[in-house]
Amino acid sequence: MNSKVEQPRSTNAGDIAKYALAVLLVAGGVFAYIWFEQWPGALRALAVVAGLVAGTAMFLSSQKGAQTLEFLSESRFELRKVVWPTRQEAMRTTWVVALAVVVLSLLLAGFDVVIQAGVKWLLGR
Repeated sequence: MNSKVEQPRSTNAGDIAKYALAVLLVAGGVFAYIWFEQWPGALRALAVVAGLVAGTAMFLSSQKGAQTLEFLSESRFELRKVVWPTRQEAMRTTWVVALAVVVLSLLLAGFDVVIQAGVKWLLGR
């Protein structure tokens, strides 16, 4: 459990400007991809990637960006604590799930056939 007490934080004008600039940078990369259709495809894709990288860097320099980085860091730490199943356990569980899906599918198909026959009988067809 996280022992930190988080204080409510207000968004200041600088952060709002950073968010807007981040969105504009990403939009600029997409705009360059669309506008410069005579460029080679790789160069156009590079414009989109550059816009995404610049927008991400701008967002990460804001207060929410710092919170996002902290969250990702804590998530990575928690993932190290997870006990992952062995290959054999994963395969066994996969087969159980596949079998359950097949059985339920057949059961629902049976209900469908019975209901369809009942409706046809009621309608006299």
